[in-house]
Amino acid sequence: MPGNRTGNRTGHGPGNGEAVTRRRHRRRLPRPGPRTGEGSESGPSVLSRGVVTLFAVACGAAVANVYFSQPLLVTMGHDLAMSPALVGSVVTLTHIGYGLGLFFLVPLGDVTDRRRLIVAQLLLLVAALAVVAAARTAAVLLAGMAATGLLAVVTQTLVAFAASLAPPAGRGRVVGLVTSGVVTGILLARTASGLLADLAGWRSVYLASASLTALLALVLYRVLPRHRAAPPATLRYGQLLRSTLTLFARERLLRLRALFGLLVFAAFSTLWSSVALPLSEAPYFLPHSAIGALGLIGVAGALAATAAGRLNDRGLSRRTTGIALALLAASWLPLAFTRSSLWALVAGVILLDLAVQAVHVTNQTLIYALHPEAGSRLIGGYMVFYSAGSATGALAATSLYTVAGWGAVCALGAAFSCLGLVLWACTAAPHSRT
Repeated sequence: MPGNRTGNRTGHGPGNGEAVTRRRHRRRLPRPGPRTGEGSESGPSVLSRGVVTLFAVACGAAVANVYFSQPLLVTMGHDLAMSPALVGSVVTLTHIGYGLGLFFLVPLGDVTDRRRLIVAQLLLLVAALAVVAAARTAAVLLAGMAATGLLAVVTQTLVAFAASLAPPAGRGRVVGLVTSGVVTGILLARTASGLLADLAGWRSVYLASASLTALLALVLYRVLPRHRAAPPATLRYGQLLRSTLTLFARERLLRLRALFGLLVFAAFSTLWSSVALPLSEAPYFLPHSAIGALGLIGVAGALAATAAGRLNDRGLSRRTTGIALALLAASWLPLAFTRSSLWALVAGVILLDLAVQAVHVTNQTLIYALHPEAGSRLIGGYMVFYSAGSATGALAATSLYTVAGWGAVCALGAAFSCLGLVLWACTAAPHSRT
């Protein structure tokens, strides 16, 4: 079991556990072996800049499917005669599907050929996107969106695959680069869906995505590295899922980083699942394309993803996390003035996206270093909390906006952010063993 080294992980020096984890992982570098399940493949020999870029593009394209609907909710609701509450469940069900996929599908990457698993998930995702594009009733749409979320977790299989191929001393950089693709995909999803919806209707968004996903499946099948050795352990499916829970029970750092992920993505989803509502009303009345273009402002988050990975490689993960959480809490002050100033909204979006992605990259890099041979289970388990936070933020924000308005939504986002900062402050205290 991957948890049998836990005793060495949780007894780090005062308040410096994450840096120690990184230093210990570096000391294992001179002893390469098939720990990651990739056989004789090594990071430097197979993970060229072009392959990393392909990983980033594929991750961005896959995760975009989770966010395409956010600028389209009003149009979807009108087209299929859905109530406001039912329209809000489109986002929530997508994230619930994503959460289920993280737990039930992503761990398979530790015991199967990741290349084949990735291609199979992408082809099934094409089918789910076709169902959404052809939906004529609310029930079919919701089922298709849940399936889309379930299969979009191929993003995390790709992240784990890239991390397993990277040299340990540069893993933060690789995870940061791949995650920058994820960030860009999330942001461009809103822009692309808004533009396409204005030009050809909301269904064209999902048809275009299905076509792109099919093309990526073909390219990845031809380009991704092949396994040249059996996985390091043979586990039945039930054992695989139980081992994910065991990792959480044994690894304090994993539990802590999962809680950070839940809180920061609850704040992230609080903003992005509801910001289209005030922007589509007085005094703005913005079209889909303008609302979607707002995501481009947050492209700074992609820069934060890369920078955070490099800082983590230098042992600065704890400090990076604290600064990012403080920025996240501060971002809600300008966001609260959205109705009176688009410039305030822009400033808040930049701060929020920078902060969220910095924490996210740091989380993933640290938890993967705990047990590289269980990388898919670690990242998948962590991302369950991400999905739970996203679903919670989306459901709470859309419901709260209906009854209390934008100010209450900002108060909710600030509460999630401040909870994360308080958690960091408590666990980063002088006698903490984070």
